[in-house]
Amino acid sequence: MPVSRWAPDARERLETAALDLFAENGYEETTVAQIADRAGLNRATFFRHFADKREVLFGGEDVLAGLFAHGIRAASPDATLTECLQGALAAAGVAMTPQQRAKAAQRVLVARANIELQERGLLKHARIARSISAALRDRGADELTARLGAEVAMLAFTIAVERWLEADNDAPFPLHATAALSDLQVRAADVGWPIFQTAGTRRAGG
Repeated sequence: MPVSRWAPDARERLETAALDLFAENGYEETTVAQIADRAGLNRATFFRHFADKREVLFGGEDVLAGLFAHGIRAASPDATLTECLQGALAAAGVAMTPQQRAKAAQRVLVARANIELQERGLLKHARIARSISAALRDRGADELTARLGAEVAMLAFTIAVERWLEADNDAPFPLHATAALSDLQVRAADVGWPIFQTAGTRRAGG
């Protein structure tokens, strides 16, 4: 018999069920009814937590955007752009826990096999980048610096996620993120991109 719609762990149960079914049957072949049934819940409960089955994969978008923005705004008043980005990436560690690592790997595999989901992923990337850019502008960064900073942060985040999932140890996500951002700075210096070097050393609002 399905669990009560008020089950406190309903969202997590639905998420786990959906990811397992996506892996077993494929994303397109999996229905909301199947997800709810696997979780021991009903369709109405599913739609209280997710707008559709895509949101099982991308529902954390607002959380990540908020964490990035908070990390930037929490940086000291005289923080450089690099320090602001480091703060943003470190803040994301709250959502990138060891418990979430296996689910993150499942999400990546599902998205890679579906063009529609890849396109949705690009929209997610753009929306989070806009949140980062807005937070940098709030600190006084000009438009170009804010947009550059946002794209650098998102690239560093993407690289960090890849390394985090591939790692054979339990190093926390923020360590991968810090290393990814540092590696990007080194590569930019190697190819002589002064705009990146300047953005990485100037004050965020300077």
